Amino acid sequence: MLNAARLGAAALSAALLSGVAAGPALADSPAPAAPGSPAAPSSAGAPVLPDGLYGKSDPTYDGVWRQSLALSALSAAKVTPADSAVAWLTGQQCEDGGWPSYRAAGAACDAKTEDSNATAVAIQALVALGGHQGAVDKGVQWLKANQNADGSWPYNPGNPGDANSTGLAVNALFAARTDPASVAKAGKGGAAGKNAFDGLALFQLGCTAPADQRGAFAFQPDPAGGALAPNTLASAQAALAAAGGHLPVTTSVRADATPTALACTDGSAPATIPHAEAGEAVSAYLTAQLTAGGEHLSVAAPGAEPKPDYAATAWAALALVQSGHPEQASDAVDWLEGQGATWTKNGTDAAATATLLLVSEAAHRSTADLTGQLTALGPAPKAGATTAEATPAAKKDSGFGQLWLIIVGLLVGIGGGLLLSLQRKRNPNL
Repeated sequence: MLNAARLGAAALSAALLSGVAAGPALADSPAPAAPGSPAAPSSAGAPVLPDGLYGKSDPTYDGVWRQSLALSALSAAKVTPADSAVAWLTGQQCEDGGWPSYRAAGAACDAKTEDSNATAVAIQALVALGGHQGAVDKGVQWLKANQNADGSWPYNPGNPGDANSTGLAVNALFAARTDPASVAKAGKGGAAGKNAFDGLALFQLGCTAPADQRGAFAFQPDPAGGALAPNTLASAQAALAAAGGHLPVTTSVRADATPTALACTDGSAPATIPHAEAGEAVSAYLTAQLTAGGEHLSVAAPGAEPKPDYAATAWAALALVQSGHPEQASDAVDWLEGQGATWTKNGTDAAATATLLLVSEAAHRSTADLTGQLTALGPAPKAGATTAEATPAAKKDSGFGQLWLIIVGLLVGIGGGLLLSLQRKRNPNL
């Protein structure tokens, strides 16, 4: 059985990553603010928000997560964030290289509260920003030190690994240009440990699963018998890592074909899916799930009706684009953009707004409005992309149209002048 600490970590991981999770409860007393931070909101019990942080809600459980997503998305949008925004994220890093979900100003680091999810997304954000190699290297070393011997990562160190946390750690390794195949922690007695790809493969359903489940990821094996059951969010979250990607997704590779389902023609298939096939296998699974679900993924609590899972749908779209299947992601992106106001709470939820912006950027959609909404949730940026830069297609079309108008105008003017000159030659009285 999972112990209480692991159950709490799993619940927290789901709360951070799920688009349908309820917001965290407010702390009994506000955390101390950093010098120069804005005054606390007027409502009773509301937290004092640190200077430089994106979003207006209590950051206790998702401060580093939402800040990292925001900085990754704005970096891809060619926005230079305020120094205070970057300093807040780097200031959350502990001396050993890890990040907690949130650390109040002046509070000491506690190794037990550092987590792999916050560390992984912070690494990706700092790589995207550039100029923070020291912090990135320390973060990567923390991930290596806290990897399990089976190659996986847990949410908090010392616990069994899970697909979501392992996928995020692999994303961070890719972003930091560290080969996941080379990251392996020695086991007991110095025995060779499994690498990061091996750890990710532990959670993926292979040829022994029913055909419609192959390629999916489980959150964790069943503690009783080790069986794997497909998990919507785990599949979407781990898929980006299986496809070799990280945030922000900027690839332009296209396969121009539907994802290839896992081939299971005889009993000789390996027990786990080889890394070279993992990305296509989960892409095929996600494509089938999106098609069956009306181009979005859903989550259902026991005894409850399924609800749309915005975050899982977003990560699935990112993974499909990364794996070279933007056509299979396109309808899901349409659905997300259509549901954007609901998901982002009209642009007031920093994590949701940043994630939707990352999806729109990956799919090469118009991003000006989302970029504006996200920048409004944090400190004023040092420099921002122009509207044309945020929507390159509009810039290109507009410039091309203006050029033709000028050319046509010149030709009309020249033609009119020549015609008038000829008429005057024929009739000097004109």
